[in-house]
Amino acid sequence: MAVRKIIEIDQELCDGCGNCIPNCPEGALQVIDGKARLVSDLFCDGLGACIGECPIGAIKVVEREAEPYNEAKVMANIAKQGKNVIAAHLNHLKDHGETGLYNEAIKYLKDNNIEFTEDKTEVENMNDTERLPCGCPGSAVMDLRDEKVCDDKKLQAQSATDNKAPANADSGKAAKIAELLSELTKRESKLKQWPVQLMLVPPSAPYLNGSDLVIAADCVPFAYAGFHEDFLEGKSLLVGCPKLDDSEYYVKKITEIFRQNDIRSVTVVHMEVPCCFGMLNIVKQAIKDSGKDIPLKTVNIGIRGNILSAV
Repeated sequence: MAVRKIIEIDQELCDGCGNCIPNCPEGALQVIDGKARLVSDLFCDGLGACIGECPIGAIKVVEREAEPYNEAKVMANIAKQGKNVIAAHLNHLKDHGETGLYNEAIKYLKDNNIEFTEDKTEVENMNDTERLPCGCPGSAVMDLRDEKVCDDKKLQAQSATDNKAPANADSGKAAKIAELLSELTKRESKLKQWPVQLMLVPPSAPYLNGSDLVIAADCVPFAYAGFHEDFLEGKSLLVGCPKLDDSEYYVKKITEIFRQNDIRSVTVVHMEVPCCFGMLNIVKQAIKDSGKDIPLKTVNIGIRGNILSAV
């Protein structure tokens, strides 16, 4: 058996509420003797859709020896449960960017003449912003670019209202102006999307297509104080750790992102420590594997927060 990601349930913490069960369409969980149990390694994909539904934090993803996940056997189990469960599973795979497993699932359904329709599953035709996160609220795709426009309009409307205030309202107007100035002088986030973690962003996220993409190592925004202003404004973002995360998975994931989207440019921002240069190698390999010619820039950040080089 190989070592892979799989869920683990703390049996002492688990109170048997069963909230996790509906969010595991793969059928890997059951409540037995008043506790949620992982009944089959084979059916657990390790993506953790059930984690967000546990009110007491009894479920986590670990790495251990386990039987390889088998999408065909999972689909055989899911198909018995009807179209809604099939749709939930397909959504789950797409939300986590598991294109390969998703394609395996579709192939199984078609090969076995199992009825499912695009309008009922709403998977292939559904926009990412409309797709449910399947028990993972933190990974729901959100495009925040339009919210900045709305905020600017609100400020303009407030300013117009203040200018029309009667003369006897000077004191109130002054207070509003002071409050407005205070808000404007605060640092504004340049982040225009959610999620940002490379493990969570699906290749089909709408904010990726046509974007200038920043791929940053996890430590960069903590070390470099001007990250938002200097690197993030007007760009899409992916973050990850080339040392602690699965680099082979990252190569495949980024390759798929490049293949599915028109990426105008890529900027890799990494730390000066040797292990962090792995992010640049990952992106270079992904560009090569995608077969596309994508302009690449790399920025090396020092541990003291300074830019050491930009190429």
